[in-house]
Amino acid sequence: MVEKAKQTKDETEETAEEVVNPPEIDSKYRMILLAAQRSKQLQRGAISRVDIDTRKNKPTRVAMKEIQNKKVNFEILDTDTTPTK
Repeated sequence: MVEKAKQTKDETEETAEEVVNPPEIDSKYRMILLAAQRSKQLQRGAISRVDIDTRKNKPTRVAMKEIQNKKVNFEILDTDTTPTK
């Protein structure tokens, strides 16, 4: 009973997240990486943010649809900065 309440709370927190306008995806490579990360989340039980049948579509397809509809939050981090001594 406690685990079910915890699961419901987690689901509520995820659906309550507001999706802020994510930055534009500047390359196919970045889209593939983003879709792979989101696909892993979906495989681990995350709730789909688009209206698509998750039983008939693979997690990768669902992730790509979420990205296309701008339902996935992400940031592009600048890694070109080298630490100074």
